[in-house]
Amino acid sequence: MYTKKPQEIELIIEGGKLMGEILEKLAGLIKPGVSAWEIDVLAEQLILEAGGKPAFKGYRTRKTDPPFPSTVCFSINQELVHGIPRQDKIVKDGDIVSLDIGMEYPVFKTTAGKADKGYFTDTALTVAVGKIPQEVEKLMAVTREALEVGIRAAQVGKTVADIGRAIQTYVESEGKYGIVRDLVGHGVGHAVHEAPRVPNYYDKDLENWILQPGVVIAIEPMIALGSERVDIARDGWTIFTRDKSLNAHFEHTIIIAKDGPIVATRRPNEFL
Repeated sequence: MYTKKPQEIELIIEGGKLMGEILEKLAGLIKPGVSAWEIDVLAEQLILEAGGKPAFKGYRTRKTDPPFPSTVCFSINQELVHGIPRQDKIVKDGDIVSLDIGMEYPVFKTTAGKADKGYFTDTALTVAVGKIPQEVEKLMAVTREALEVGIRAAQVGKTVADIGRAIQTYVESEGKYGIVRDLVGHGVGHAVHEAPRVPNYYDKDLENWILQPGVVIAIEPMIALGSERVDIARDGWTIFTRDKSLNAHFEHTIIIAKDGPIVATRRPNEFL
């Protein structure tokens, strides 16, 4: 189940490219006075126009959970992930904003009129709004580079534990940061979340999870200026740092391949 076929990989790469383009466009619109709700409405429109379907809208971790109500996770400052876009959630100068977005692609109808399932990609980034303190700039740079370190470690024959070890070693070499442990990366492709877990720290239990060609994972470092401990808000979704420290989040969907990892969700500006 976790290894994708060549034709599935092609569609994941195709959908990932579209997802990267959409996220870059949304990120460029984050400025003072913009509401999270505006970004969410546009995100859904862009995904539908691309021939996909929002992966997060209506998503539940368990059947007893409330469905996630939006297309993007829009998290500001101490909010880490799963922030719900609202009309009264307005971006201000000095904020940092995390945008996390996923898409099922392609979406089409069979002759029987039933919708065939597409393939899922997942990606995120954190953007600064106006001028931010130097320590926050470094936090974002370290988290962004931690993702690249994890990607470089995602080689055939290596293990999922190797990815977490590489990220943890790098982040700890850059200063005293909180590496969030309650939330981790994951397999992706046939569903929004699949095995394996992909932590951003070394987990001995994952030494036996060997990376093979065709495995697709989402690597997503989540790093805080303070403690790694997190709590969940009353809305049942928004996760924030317990000590209210600022944090950053970057994510890409990665395909394990013989010639090295393929980053399906690269944004156009990352190729410059």
